[in-house]
Amino acid sequence: MDQSYTNSRRLQPRPAIERNLDKAFVWAAKIFALAIAGVFVWITTQVTFQAMPAISEFGLGFLWTSSWNPVNSQFGILPAVYGTIVSSFIALLISIPIGLGVAIFLSEDYLPPKVQRIIVFLVELLAAVPSVVYGLWGIFVLIPFLSDFTPLRGPAMLPAALILSVMILPTIAAISRDAITSVPIDLRQAAVGLGATRWEAILKIIIPAASSGIIGGIMLALGRALGETMAVTMLIGNANTINPSVFAPSNTIASLLANQFAEASGLQVAALLYAALILFIITLIVNILAQLLVTRLQRI
Repeated sequence: MDQSYTNSRRLQPRPAIERNLDKAFVWAAKIFALAIAGVFVWITTQVTFQAMPAISEFGLGFLWTSSWNPVNSQFGILPAVYGTIVSSFIALLISIPIGLGVAIFLSEDYLPPKVQRIIVFLVELLAAVPSVVYGLWGIFVLIPFLSDFTPLRGPAMLPAALILSVMILPTIAAISRDAITSVPIDLRQAAVGLGATRWEAILKIIIPAASSGIIGGIMLALGRALGETMAVTMLIGNANTINPSVFAPSNTIASLLANQFAEASGLQVAALLYAALILFIITLIVNILAQLLVTRLQRI
């Protein structure tokens, strides 16, 4: 009797109001998703339209030309592309091992839970510091410190990359920690049961299992590094030249936009928007590659 009563209750249809609320939520989610896509298309269209004079004038040669002379209407973005890629690459080289180490340290019970929560909060708090504060700290603390024992004599690629590494560190550490803690505890126990040491279990089992989340965090951090503006503008030197030395001033696309857009006019505005479109495309390619890589790792 009890079993049949329970089964009859389970077979009862859901109330109409619940079904309507579910349908409304689904439609609202679809509308918001389409709205985001629409905003993306609208921004791309507007930037492309405003950049058309420069696109028509310079074509793809804009990408590998080094001259930037508004007086003679000569514009090329190669040094800025170089500075954007190199500064982001150096920042990743520094922040990935540190961020991954912090993630492991804060997820594998090396500390009491209360202390661990405090440190996690402090690491994530780095992401809340305004970029201009990082820039000021770099000018008044980092550059004088590096000048004492390196050839650095002012704003250059190295201090900009170091500040970038600090700024993207919380993203890598936080997302990597979440990915590591989401690995089922059974994998840890199975590895230890088979005779693996703690570090063997971490390096050979846990990290590969969490690799999709870790890669996703790294790619998100790379996206921020590519587009960071204020701190990099204050520290990189804003020299429109290509120099292999990290102690020499350089430039990035975001810094170029921040420095010149306020006073630009005519073809220079179109050239700056063309540069913004290129930065937009670079960031989009990074995000697409990140999604493809994460999807592939999840299938393995």
